[in-house]
Amino acid sequence: MREVSSGKKDKSQECIFCEAVRKRDEEALILYRGKHCYVIMNLYPYNTGHVMVVPYKHVPSIEHLNSDELLEMMQLVKASIKIIKQALNPDGFNIGINLGRVAGAGIEEHVHIHVVPRWVGDANFMPIIAGVKVLPQDVRETYNILKPYYEEMQANTIFEDS
Repeated sequence: MREVSSGKKDKSQECIFCEAVRKRDEEALILYRGKHCYVIMNLYPYNTGHVMVVPYKHVPSIEHLNSDELLEMMQLVKASIKIIKQALNPDGFNIGINLGRVAGAGIEEHVHIHVVPRWVGDANFMPIIAGVKVLPQDVRETYNILKPYYEEMQANTIFEDS
């Protein structure tokens, strides 16, 4: 977190999203690979079940994506909400895109959409008092819970309306 919030960037490092797609799904925590986009667990989640929908195209904003890429991003947001509801039963969601560091983008050079499940009472005093975030489940455990749902979605018609 210190690295992300310091404002300093190591220009020699490759984009984590571009690097992730060359790894095995389990290693990179990729839940689903589509034609234009993929779904990946956030390694530093705001909450249990926090996923991101990421285009393969390395661009800083949605304005640089074509209609097919944008459509698939939103279809994957919708599918992720449905899957997370089934698997984790949250009370609600925060969905968001941060464009630019000033808007909260930790990785500002590669646009992505956050899908963050929320539960009543999930915010507590720990981030305020101790400066730490407490998650009830390790991100890899959550990955193992969600992955079969995405595999089932992949095997069936991915974007069926229901």
